[in-house]
Amino acid sequence: MSALDPLNDEQREIRELVRTIAREKVAPRAAEIDKTAEFPWDVVEVFRENDLFGVMYDEEYGGIGESSLMTLVTIEELSKVCATSGLIIAVQELGSLGVKLAGSEEQKQRFLPKLASGEWLAAYALTEPGSGSDSAAMRTTARREGDEYVLNGGKRFITSAGIASVYVVFAKTDPAKGHPGISAFVVEADAPGFEVGRIEPKMGIKGSTTGEIFFNDCRIPAANLLGEEGGGFKIAMRILDRSRPGIGAQGLGLAQGATDYAVEYAKSRETMGKPIGEHQLIAGMLADMETKCEAARGLLYKVGQMIDEGDTGAELTKLSAMAKLFCTDVAMQVTTDAVQVLGGYGYIQEYPVERMMRDAKITQIYEGTNQIQRLVIAREMLKENRAFLLAGVG
Repeated sequence: MSALDPLNDEQREIRELVRTIAREKVAPRAAEIDKTAEFPWDVVEVFRENDLFGVMYDEEYGGIGESSLMTLVTIEELSKVCATSGLIIAVQELGSLGVKLAGSEEQKQRFLPKLASGEWLAAYALTEPGSGSDSAAMRTTARREGDEYVLNGGKRFITSAGIASVYVVFAKTDPAKGHPGISAFVVEADAPGFEVGRIEPKMGIKGSTTGEIFFNDCRIPAANLLGEEGGGFKIAMRILDRSRPGIGAQGLGLAQGATDYAVEYAKSRETMGKPIGEHQLIAGMLADMETKCEAARGLLYKVGQMIDEGDTGAELTKLSAMAKLFCTDVAMQVTTDAVQVLGGYGYIQEYPVERMMRDAKITQIYEGTNQIQRLVIAREMLKENRAFLLAGVG
């Protein structure tokens, strides 16, 4: 076990399986998924058959043993060839974390086995047209009526809208309050009054649906409340601490996939009598691309290990934001460089790096923009006491 590869033998076997699936089943579909912009149910079926969803769940709920590190590795390996396919795993984790972290045993038994098998896909519904980064401004409401809650409002930019069977939805049970007025619910797609709106055409990750969902006097059992009333914002933040690295893994996969492609191209394409990879300017770009990927991986895997070791609290919040920020900034820088290495070929759709560059952009935006990540990191830094480091400094 090297310092750079913290995986044990069993985890390496899983990674090999994911690599094989990525190479044989997902990579040949990637360009077509991008072109048709249709959700790849065939890829989901491959994941179901090979128990890839199981990586995120404990054995008692039908998984293969929950591991955050292995979830990140799975997303990374799939995203090297197809960011949409990597995102399917990342969103399954995002959508089920609410139940895993805040669900009662009864709720876990009800929902997790179907998510672990991949029979159901999950989604996370926090963002609204007027509240993205500012969740306290949300307008969706939930009021208690007997043994039901009645939801009204709408959500926007919801990944897997219209695809998911269950949505973890945040709504105000006390509209007069900000964060303390927010509660979390599990809403099943067949709930009366639940409706899917417009699916957005996008620049990248085209095979993943992004859309609006509406609640028109949507009735759900009171038993679908996660945790307690007013606890929704805390649940949302605990979820994001653990799901943000998944988007970091998607970014890292894109960056590494683009680097690998650019290296192979730079070995075979010749100018002035030698492969372009031997020209110093190109060689320097390739070296920087690889170094950024390796640095990003170190940070990402560290966060995965922290989550697996049960480390919660401020350090996780900070490192999780750092991993998401760094990996996704690297994704944009490296995929842009890969397009440059391929020159004119990099800009045409016959080669995958232009798709990777388009896909990379969203990783800097969703699950907390990178501007928000910087605020989170700085906020945690300012709470820390580092005065002891300066003792004796004149």
